[in-house]
Amino acid sequence: MIEITPVTSVTAEVNVPGSKSYTHRLLIAAALAEGRSTIENMLESEDTLLTLTALERMGVVTAVEGGRRVVNGTGGRLTAGDTIHLGNSGTSVRLLTAVAALTDGITVLTGTPRMQERPVADLLDGLRQIGVSAVSLAGNGCPPIQVDGAPLAGGVVNLKCGVSSQYLSGILLIAPLSADGVEIRILEGPVSKPYIDMTVDVMARLGIAVEREGYERFFVPGRQAYQAGDYRVETDISNASYFWAAAAVTGGRVKVRGVSRDSRQGDIRLLDCLERMGCAVHPDGDGIAVSGGRLTGISVDMSDIPDMVPTLGVVAAFADGVTEIQNVAHLRAKECDRLAAVATELSKMGIDARCTEDGLRIKGGVPQAAVIDTYNDHRIAMAFSVAGLKTQGVRILGEACVEKSFPTYWEAFGTLYVNAD
Repeated sequence: MIEITPVTSVTAEVNVPGSKSYTHRLLIAAALAEGRSTIENMLESEDTLLTLTALERMGVVTAVEGGRRVVNGTGGRLTAGDTIHLGNSGTSVRLLTAVAALTDGITVLTGTPRMQERPVADLLDGLRQIGVSAVSLAGNGCPPIQVDGAPLAGGVVNLKCGVSSQYLSGILLIAPLSADGVEIRILEGPVSKPYIDMTVDVMARLGIAVEREGYERFFVPGRQAYQAGDYRVETDISNASYFWAAAAVTGGRVKVRGVSRDSRQGDIRLLDCLERMGCAVHPDGDGIAVSGGRLTGISVDMSDIPDMVPTLGVVAAFADGVTEIQNVAHLRAKECDRLAAVATELSKMGIDARCTEDGLRIKGGVPQAAVIDTYNDHRIAMAFSVAGLKTQGVRILGEACVEKSFPTYWEAFGTLYVNAD
C-alpha cells in the first residue's frame, strides 16, 4: 500500500514510456515480417513482455541491442506454442489468438482467472469463418483458447466488434498472409475505433495494403509481406493522461514530453474533455502541457476512448456539477469491471458516483480520505493516485499492478513533487 502526499499545485515536465498498444502491434508485425527489424522506445511492461515471450514460444528470435529490441521475423512461418499463459493481458490473448492460426500445430492460450472470464467468442466465430479451428476449451467463449494452425486460405468474415475492437485488429494482422485475402464486414460496433486505426497504421508502416470503407468494411489482399525495418514506438498517451489529470485537479501545469495532438492514439481526445471542463491545453515544443482551471462537469461519449474513463472519472470528482460518461458498457469486460470500480471507489471518497446502463454519472464535490482498492487494475491505481494529490489520506492498495503497462509509474509520479507548492 502507498499513501499519496497532497500538494497545493504541481508544475512539472514528465517523460512517459512508449505506447503499449503500438508496442503489441509492432512486435507482432515485425515477427511476421521477413528479416530483421528494430523497435526503438518499445514499452517493456508486464503485458508487452507477455506478447514478446509468446512470440518467442512461436519461434521468433529477439534480442536487445543498444537499447532497441531486435526482432528476427519469420515471414509468418510460426511454430506451435503448446500452452502459453498470458496473464490478464486482453490485448495479448486477442491478437495472439489470431496469430496462432499461422502456426504449424496446436497452441493453447490461457491466463488468470479474470482472463478466463473475458469474452472472445466473436473473435473465434470470425476466425472459424476463414477456416481456422479455434475453440474455447471451457465452452463459454472465454480462454483457455485452443487454436489449430494451418495454411490460411482467407475469405469473408462477418464480425461482431461490440465488445472489443481487438477482434478486428487480430484478424487484420494475419490477413496479409492468407492465400486469397480477407474481407471483413462489421456487423456490430466497432467500439474503440482509434485502436483499429493504430492497427492499420502499423500495417501500412510495414508495407501492407488495406482497403477500407470507414469502419464498416475492410479488405486485405492476400500473399503480401510485412517489410522488416527500423521502427519507433511513440509515447503512450493513455499513460500521459494521469499527469495531465494531475494538473487539472491541482490547478497546476504539467507538460508531457514527446506527444502531439496529431497522434493516432485515440486517448489524445482526453485533452478535448479537459478543455471542456475548464483546463487550458498548450502545445509546447516537444510535448503538450495542461494547465488546470476551475473545473465544471460535462457530458461525454467515451466509447472510443474507454481507457480514459477512470482518469476523467477522478477529475470529475473535483469538478462543479455533474459529469455523465456515456457509451462505455464494454468497460465491464476489462481487467476488472471498471465502471463498478470507479463508482465504488469514488463513493468511498464521499462522492455521489453511480453506474448507469452504459456509463457513469458523477456529481463533483470535495473528495475525502479513503483506502482505494485497485482490483489489480493498473488504470484504477494510476487514476486514483491523482486524487491523492488534492485529498489528504488517499492510500492505494496493490500499487504494484502498474507493472502491467507502466512499470516506472511511481518514479514518474514522484517528479510531480519536484517543483510542487
